[in-house]
Amino acid sequence: MIEEAVKEKIALQGRDPEKIEAQIVSFKNGFPFLAIDEPATIGNGIEEITEEQISAYEESYPSMTAEKELVKFVPASGAATRMFKNLFAYLESEDQSLEANPFVKTFISNLSSFAFYKDLKEKLSEKGKSIDVLLDSGDYATIITYLLSDEGLGYGKLPKGLLKFHNYEEGSRTPVYEHFIEGLQYGLGKNNTVRLHFTVSPEHQVRFEAKVNELKKTLTEKYGVNFDVTFSQQKPSTDTIAVNMDNTPFMEDNGEILFRPAGHGALLENLNEIDADLIFIKNIDNVVPDHLKETTKKFKIVIASILLETQEKLFGLLRKLHKDPNKEVINTAEAFLENDLGLRLSPQFNKLLDSEKIDFLKTKLNRPLRVCGMVENTGEPGGGPFWVKDKDGSFSLQIGETAQLDLNDSKTTKIFRSSSHFNPTDLVCGVKDYEGNKFDLLQYRDPETGFITQKSKNGKDLKAQELPGLWNGSMADWNSIFVEVPLATFNPVKTINDLLREQHQSS
Repeated sequence: MIEEAVKEKIALQGRDPEKIEAQIVSFKNGFPFLAIDEPATIGNGIEEITEEQISAYEESYPSMTAEKELVKFVPASGAATRMFKNLFAYLESEDQSLEANPFVKTFISNLSSFAFYKDLKEKLSEKGKSIDVLLDSGDYATIITYLLSDEGLGYGKLPKGLLKFHNYEEGSRTPVYEHFIEGLQYGLGKNNTVRLHFTVSPEHQVRFEAKVNELKKTLTEKYGVNFDVTFSQQKPSTDTIAVNMDNTPFMEDNGEILFRPAGHGALLENLNEIDADLIFIKNIDNVVPDHLKETTKKFKIVIASILLETQEKLFGLLRKLHKDPNKEVINTAEAFLENDLGLRLSPQFNKLLDSEKIDFLKTKLNRPLRVCGMVENTGEPGGGPFWVKDKDGSFSLQIGETAQLDLNDSKTTKIFRSSSHFNPTDLVCGVKDYEGNKFDLLQYRDPETGFITQKSKNGKDLKAQELPGLWNGSMADWNSIFVEVPLATFNPVKTINDLLREQHQSS
């Protein structure tokens, strides 16, 4: 238990001592591993969409969404530091030859292919330096320094959303710009408006707002639609305590307790504040140039249409369960849960009285709904779709992150390795009930699905804790539908050299 003096310190730092005490208990006890039973595959938890379905959805989508509030929710917090990890390491290395640094060799050899090349060249010129002379003389460190540091473009501290990703004849575009264009393609809803919401860090919001205001003006004039753009910041109250290796609070040099951002699961509170009929979630860096956007547009329309179509049936069933819950309705609702909503009921369900079945079905049907795109597994690190055993003996579709799995267990490892699909973070959410009321999303997460990592600060080891991930533990008690989408819809930028892939180059 936390000492009273530490509790006072926690409260003075604006945190809830009870919540922090629970986090320390989790450090001591650990989190249970996710009980995966088998991977979700085509025909066994993942739907395969036909060309006929795609055509039908594309035709009906505009009328289905004309009076709906649609929002693109884009997590865009944090600096792009990890994108430039190899370049920072190069600046600190003793041997700065390209032969000793293959990553930097690729970067330098293709420098003119990056969308920021022109800006970098101009910035160097302002400082009396020629990029061509620097390249000819092998002074690559100066070029990289001007890309990353504040005396140059400052890319080492900027968020990914504000870096120049793609080249066009009329100029270059940032990921924020590309999300605006995507919004035009599938996010146009009520009042001829495209709504976007970016979660940003406090130190970056002013820059984001400036860029967004500029884009709104330009694109509203060009396309004749309205753009409603909002921002939110990850709440400090969602930060988790850091502890020493013996699970005591980690103290900073100034005597304060160290709290750390709790991963993307902390954004559940931001998502919970969005009032919309449909919420698309997609990472800031998963964007492509216009000539490759058609596939993304097509399958965003597919997953949104499936959600709206499913909701219509779901809401009808819930109304019947509340007004006229006869045997036929019970059987229909049971089949709908199992065939459409990724839930395999426990054998105990059949032993319930009809009144108990009705209560159970109401609870299971009246939950937030998500449709998630899944791509073919190509060995990317991260999460995937699985059938997971729940506490009540039923099985549900869940997205499991690698960190949640006990890969020391041979059965779990076998299931994990046989997984055919990967989670690209491509989902659409329905967060209102059959009466139009917004769900409190905080009631539908599994607090036992966080995980613990080892970090260090100022040379001292510490343990950090992440909240349940936004699309796994934070949505563990949602109804889920998984749909196969093409690999072409998944084009993240993890390192700066990923921008050299053909998917990020102009046609």
